[in-house]
Amino acid sequence: QVQLVQSGGGAVQPGGSLRLSCTASRSISTFYYMSWYRQTPGSRRDLVASLYSDNRIYYDDSVKGRFTITTDNAKNTNSLQMDSLKPEDTAMYYCKGLLAGDAYWGQGTQVTVSS
Repeated sequence: QVQLVQSGGGAVQPGGSLRLSCTASRSISTFYYMSWYRQTPGSRRDLVASLYSDNRIYYDDSVKGRFTITTDNAKNTNSLQMDSLKPEDTAMYYCKGLLAGDAYWGQGTQVTVSS
């Protein structure tokens, strides 16, 4: 059973920073990609960033230049560093990993950006 356990998140003022982490129960280097999604109430879950096993990286236009996705293979952890946060970044954030054709999700963590 593969598990993804999220940590981080919380509340911050506009312009602040937060770091989200997603730790896998097995070697994270075996995942085809690790991604971060976010969702607000009543809306769909939207892709924010992805990091592929070949080191390709995707960022949604709304977070380019502000968010950074990385993986620490030694810790089996993927992280999303979020800087220059805006109120519109407020959402529940989920990590997702694709392994052997199966998708696995973290439990979600709330990010609130408010003054």
